[in-house]
Amino acid sequence: MMKLAHKILNASVLAVALSAAMPAMAGQVLDGVKQRDQLVCGVHTGRAGFAQADGAGKWSGLDVDFCRAVAAAVLGDADKVKYVPTSGQTRITALQSGEIDLLARNTTFNFTRDTSLGLMWAGINFYDGQAFIVKKRPNLTSAKQLDKATICIDAGTSTERNLQDFARNNSLTFKTVVFDNAEASKQAFISGRCHAYTGDYTALAILRATDLPNPADFDLLPEIISKEPVGPAVRRGDEEWFTIVRWVLQAMQGAEELGLTQENIDELAGKSDDIAIKRFTGNGDDIGKSLGLDKKWAYRIVKQVGNYGESFSRNLGDKSPLKLERGLNRLYTDGGLVYPLPLQ
Repeated sequence: MMKLAHKILNASVLAVALSAAMPAMAGQVLDGVKQRDQLVCGVHTGRAGFAQADGAGKWSGLDVDFCRAVAAAVLGDADKVKYVPTSGQTRITALQSGEIDLLARNTTFNFTRDTSLGLMWAGINFYDGQAFIVKKRPNLTSAKQLDKATICIDAGTSTERNLQDFARNNSLTFKTVVFDNAEASKQAFISGRCHAYTGDYTALAILRATDLPNPADFDLLPEIISKEPVGPAVRRGDEEWFTIVRWVLQAMQGAEELGLTQENIDELAGKSDDIAIKRFTGNGDDIGKSLGLDKKWAYRIVKQVGNYGESFSRNLGDKSPLKLERGLNRLYTDGGLVYPLPLQ
């Protein structure tokens, strides 16, 4: 009896060890991406710094870079992406229906969305919060002074519920005017139809800097009334694809922590003795096999797209026209919330 128990135990241990060593089975989404040799990525219809097409139809932005990073890891070429513009109302449906493989469109990761929509968030690539922008008026210094004001809101977002919570908590009454898209909300606010416009702080800051006439005439009020951790989402039911998308994000953020950049990754890949760098660049342990990818998947992300800090800098930060501070989006070592998971 004891010998039989030992045999069963040994067989179980062997099975676990073998399953851990086996490469991941390709998921349905990954198969489709590889067959068409293209990633279909849902992005914003047009938001500076996150996803915006120029006159020639070339897309750029923080979210666009993430789409490109996934393509680099999976297909070997960051340019093999088809961008599908989605609005606040269409983005979830586009992902649920299979129209897109991945949603990379500043969509907040919250309880309701994570538990009731059949989607999974692969991580957080931007930390934000809801705020208010108003035309300057004497003595208007707080959102708590907006009682009975008319507020512009974009449809299909969580901002209306956040606004309702803020109003109840502070015994305020607002009249909301909901528009199908951000452009309509912006025009209504500029025309004076609304006393204030509410949305993600960063989006409002970009709006003031790039789209409003006489930016100095407008104020961002100090209250941040919600947490808006945003990131890429995929459909439930394909854990292999979810895992790939999650680790592409971790690779971009982890590369910054390791000091790997587009400019230096080849040099460090060739001469560094650091185990983490050797593993990352495909010169050490094979961390691609368990994702169903090759050894160079993470190297290609940095070489073709860059690390998270580089992407932030050129799209939103000091090397962009927006010049936004990284704030909470700094690495944890610099006082931010970005804490890359270990690739080991």
